[in-house]
Formats: sequence, C-alpha cells, structure tokens
Amino acid sequence: MDFQIMGNSKFLPTYIISFRVPPLDLGSLVDSDEEDKFSPAPRGTVHDAPRSQPTLSYIMPCQRPYIQHHLNEAEQDTIPEDLPAPTGKYKLKYQQYASEMKDGYKQYIQRSAEKPKPGKGPEANKKVEGACLDDLITLDRKALLQQGYADSPYHRRSSAKKSDVETVALEKKRQTVAEQMMVDHLSRIRTNSTLTENDLSQKVEFEGRVLSRNGRDACRELIGFFFAHDQSLTVYEYRMFGKNRTSVLPFIKKDVYCHQYGQRKGEQYELGDFYTGATLTFLSCDHPSLPKSIKENALLRLRITSIDQVALDSLKAASAEPGREDPVSQEAQDQLVLQAIQEKLKEQLHTKGVRILTGLGKYFQRLDKEGNGLLEKTDFQQALETFHLEVSEQDFESSWLILLGHGHSQNKVDYGEFKRAIFGEMNEYRKSFVRKAFMKLDFNKTGTVSVIDIRKCYCAKKHPRVISGHSTEEEIKSSFLETLKDACSKPDEVSYGEFEDYYEGLSVGIAGDEDFVNILCTPWGI
Repeated sequence: MDFQIMGNSKFLPTYIISFRVPPLDLGSLVDSDEEDKFSPAPRGTVHDAPRSQPTLSYIMPCQRPYIQHHLNEAEQDTIPEDLPAPTGKYKLKYQQYASEMKDGYKQYIQRSAEKPKPGKGPEANKKVEGACLDDLITLDRKALLQQGYADSPYHRRSSAKKSDVETVALEKKRQTVAEQMMVDHLSRIRTNSTLTENDLSQKVEFEGRVLSRNGRDACRELIGFFFAHDQSLTVYEYRMFGKNRTSVLPFIKKDVYCHQYGQRKGEQYELGDFYTGATLTFLSCDHPSLPKSIKENALLRLRITSIDQVALDSLKAASAEPGREDPVSQEAQDQLVLQAIQEKLKEQLHTKGVRILTGLGKYFQRLDKEGNGLLEKTDFQQALETFHLEVSEQDFESSWLILLGHGHSQNKVDYGEFKRAIFGEMNEYRKSFVRKAFMKLDFNKTGTVSVIDIRKCYCAKKHPRVISGHSTEEEIKSSFLETLKDACSKPDEVSYGEFEDYYEGLSVGIAGDEDFVNILCTPWGI
C-alpha cells in the first residue's frame, strides 16, 4: 500500500510512501482431514520481505507509473498458481448457501409485491393499532416502575420524625383558626350570657378540600365547624405566607345550610352528614365572596378529609333519639351498587390505571366545550368504548340513574362525578399526600407546575433499581416524566387535575396505604 503526501506549493514536490507486505501463502489454508492438528512452524523460520525492493521507500512523482505497474504485479502474485480445488464438503455448503439466498430473494420479492401501500386497507390500520398498543404497553410498564418505591425504607425511617413535626404544626393551625372563629362570632352577638360561648364550644371540627381540577382551589386549606345547638356550620380558609405570616379568612359564612345535590337535596345538614369522605354541597351564588374560579360552577363541593372523631361521637351520643330511622339509608344502597361496579372495573385497571384514568381526563376535557364539566350520556358511553372498558348495560344504566337522581338536570352529568362514581377514588389519607406533593412543587400557588420544576424536584436516588444498579437515576426519572407528560394537555406544564389523575391511576394497583405513601414521599421528599 502507498500513502501520498502533497506539497503545499508549486516548489514542493509530492511524495509517496510505500509499505510492502509479504505475500500470504494460501496453500497452507487448504481444507484437509488433518486441519485440526496443530503443527507449529519451526522456531528458525523467519519471514523476510523481498529483497528486490526496500520495505520503506520514498518515491518521487516521476516514479508513479512504475510503482503502479509494480503494485499490479504484486497483487497478481498473491494468488498461488498451485492452489488446490475446494473439497466436496465446501462445495456442498456453497450450493446450499446459494440456493437459500435465491429462495430468500424470491420470497422477499413476493412479499413486497403483496404488501399494501401505507395508510390503505384494513391490514395497515391493524398494524398501526398494533404499534400504538405496543407503545401503550410500554407506557404502562414505565408507570409501574413507580411502584418500586413501595418497598423503600426511606420513608419508614423518617416518617416518625416528620409526623411529630406535622402533628404539632397541624394542631397549631387548628388552634389559630378556632380562636379566630370564636372572636368573629362572639363579637357579633349582643349578649353577655355565658351560654353563647358554651353553645359555640359544642362543635365538631373538620378539615376539608374543594373538589376541583383547578390547582389553586383544590389545594386551599379549609377548616370547618358544625354547631350542634342550631345545626349551623361555617368554613374558614387558612393561608400561610412564607414561614411566619398567616391569615385566617371566612370561606363559608356561619348559617344553616341544606344539601344541594344527591338523594337528600333540599334537606338540612345534620350531625350524621359529617364524617371523613363526606361531600358537602353549596350554591356558589349564595356566597359572593368566593373566588371567581369557584363561582364559575353552580355547585361548590367540599370534601371532608378529616374530622374530630372524639367530639363527633360525644355529640352523637348526647343527641341520639331512640327509634329514629337512618336518613342516609338510600344513599348507602346507592353506594353499594356503585362499589360493585368499581370492583369490576378495578380488575381492568390494575396494571393500566395510569394510562386509562389520565387518558379519560384528557378525553372528557376535550369534549367539555362549554367548560362547565357537564357531559351527556352518549359521551360517557363512547368514552368507555374508546378506552376498551367493559361495563354491562345494566351497570351503566344503574350508575346513570343514581347520578341523575343526585340532582343533575338536562340529562347531563359532571364528568368528575361520573369518574368517582364508576371508578371510585383513593381514600383521603392517600389524597392528602398527593396534595402535599403538588403543593411542594407549586410554590407560587398558580395551580400548574412546569415540567422543568418537576424534573428538578424529582429524586430517584432511593429507587430500588437505582440502588441495585439495574437502572440509573436518569432512566427512572425519564420514565416518570414520559408517562406524566403523556397525561398532560400541554407539553411543558402539569395541572393539578392531571397530577391527581396520574396518582389516582397508580393508586388502583397499590393495596396498602403505607406503600402508596412511600411512592409519594420517597421521590418528592415530603
């Protein structure tokens, strides 16, 4: 072989450096019966380069034709004239190889001729659906990686310390709100009787949240009071600015209220209506001081997240009347019907809950052209069919009648209520940690979080696959972000509703509450 060095001006000549390689003796490679026998070459054997030409030489430009001719001669000499013919075994192998190549090429030509053009015919559609199904299955697997945090010991070690601190902070918050409530109402009462303060002390305190997909409203910290002496209630909002500054403002003014939704619509609230998981409904128009985002909906729904069980039991024992029928018996019957439907659907959602519940959220949001959350019966039937969810006609009609009986008009139902009715929802203990995680991310309290901030805050160091070395932190983080962004309507931000749907779907496959809490606390550090 030769290398050519070009001069950089007309005064510098061009050089060619030639490297000579000794010819290879192919005669020793002939197939024989003794080819497996190793016969080393004698130690004295030395392979020298031909003496006719030096191994390394400098060639002037005028020598180029001679060198080209000499290389051609060398190439011809590399094939010995006495090379023996291949054996019959290799001839047979070559014939088989040639016939296989010919047959394979014929089959390739035949398949190419029969293959339909892309985008035409049912076969193309089936292939597209198959590819989409593969992608969706991949998303399911990536979402299920989050379940690995369930066995993480991180939260178990630190939960005791954090729970003590949170308990103290929560008690301080409750005390602040209770004191403000007493000051507000005692100052408006024109009497010096001590009975007034006693009446206000006969109360049940509860925490609540707004049922809304709006992040700012869903994360409001609400504390309410139900007074047994006159069956009235009030709700306050607790706000914290920075680390030391707080404010307590009335959210629902103290008054006697009635159910605005459900089987007991129009009936007055009483002690039996207050328990963890209960939903209180109010007319937004009756409360002009509510935020504009809440007043956009006709109904305000408050979910009781926790309650003072000791005070509740005490008041129930004091006000119990013998022989009185349970006023919520019909609601209990409806709940049993819905629970039976939920159990059937949970089997279908067990490993793909994240994809289906987040997909339904986006699907319903697109159908909600008016922005009031109300959709028709056909919309829900089409949604179940689109996401391949099997619900019998009898079960669907039963759930639809229950939802219509809860006070919906114009044959429309709120799609959030529909999802909660047929799929169920995580308990309030789990939901509290979902809200904590989102509130930590949404430090500006805008109701949405950028994907960049989520990437910064998400920590995969404690994931078991990272600890064992099977995956890197970036792989776990990227899997989480990919499945989360698939649930979002905007590529660069995540709303509270989408964040909640994601963990709602993940919660379906987690049996233990503490396992679910680990899944949230470990990567988010809450």
